[in-house]
Amino acid sequence: MRIRRRDLLTALAAGAGLASLKAPFVRAQAAPIRIGLLTVKTGPLASGGIQMEQGLRVYLKDRNNTLVGRPIELIVADTAGVPATARTKTQELVERDAVSCLFGPLAAFEALAIDDYIRQQKIPTIGFASADDLTQRKPNPWFVRASATSSQCSHVMADYAAKELKYKRMALIADDFAYGHEQNAGFQRVFEDAGGRIVQKLWPPLAIPDYGTYIVQLKQDIDGLFIGFAGSNGFRFLRQFNEYGLKGKIPVVGGMSALDEAILQNMGEEALGTISACWYSGQLDNPANKAFVAGMRRDFNAEPGYYGAATYVMAAVFDAALKASDGKPEDKERFIETVRNIKVPDTARGAVRFDQYGNVVGNVYIRRVERKDGKLVNTVIETYPDVSQFWTYKPEDYLKQPVYSRDNPPARYLEN
Repeated sequence: MRIRRRDLLTALAAGAGLASLKAPFVRAQAAPIRIGLLTVKTGPLASGGIQMEQGLRVYLKDRNNTLVGRPIELIVADTAGVPATARTKTQELVERDAVSCLFGPLAAFEALAIDDYIRQQKIPTIGFASADDLTQRKPNPWFVRASATSSQCSHVMADYAAKELKYKRMALIADDFAYGHEQNAGFQRVFEDAGGRIVQKLWPPLAIPDYGTYIVQLKQDIDGLFIGFAGSNGFRFLRQFNEYGLKGKIPVVGGMSALDEAILQNMGEEALGTISACWYSGQLDNPANKAFVAGMRRDFNAEPGYYGAATYVMAAVFDAALKASDGKPEDKERFIETVRNIKVPDTARGAVRFDQYGNVVGNVYIRRVERKDGKLVNTVIETYPDVSQFWTYKPEDYLKQPVYSRDNPPARYLEN
């Protein structure tokens, strides 16, 4: 039988149509979400900055680098702890890499250096840097902080030192930059409002090689010393403090990063018994923290601390906000508004929410360094719930005062 060409083409077309009806529907892969992390991987703040990257990677890896059905592309920028570099790296992440959200940066002076750029570009930023005024007198509508202000945990430590430890006369020492200034100032205000006196303040440079010249200046007739160091400086100071024979003679209490778990494993007997205040402890007994600690040990053979926990919590806030905004961070106005109003009940640090200025409200923990299973850990001995950046002061009264600094509040009780 002779088959005409027209009939053959018609039959082939019909067969192709049936085949297409039987073929499964293939959904186009969801577009990736790009997030940029500003951190420090070189210099004196690098120990914390490296943990910031590790904590974020653990959160994403445990979710197959996918949130709300969209792949996540993480782009990490090393600011080196330099304000000008932080600004350049931020511009690259936004203008070249087209990130939908920024995480970080680490240092207060870096956050201040990029503040105006974030406002201009209207880029949602889930922040780590603690510079108080970013969420106080000059709140940035595109910046939400999920860690704490520099002074937030210092307020708590001062309250505990005055009311529970019964200290009356204390000295302060911290790195001579914004973070250290604000930590010490917050401690001074609450401690003196509770009836105590700050009789000495010392300010070593951030990258000082030796603390000996400051340690020999410490008054010997004080009830305690508050240390407000960042990065690995708390470890270095306490080791020299012990070498000078002062352990047991002058009690030490620490700010939120001075006895961080990330560096605690490098310490020895000099750290045992030291009390500090922080919004995180690796010993917190909740499912999110257990997953975080396990992930850090699995992927990086590291004990997680304040810096890694911060990005892990930031990622949980980001994840919750994605779910609440239909997975569309590209709608920047809607997304940042969602972040600012989100409540996340189950992060590694516990429940978090944000005040009207974009700063976190959450638990702060009083911790004591103890040895457990052969390791130094920060055991929680008391919890202060739902701590605000304004402590117990009325926000409107608090904001009428100048921002905390090296000289504010005024030092009324300093002794020569």
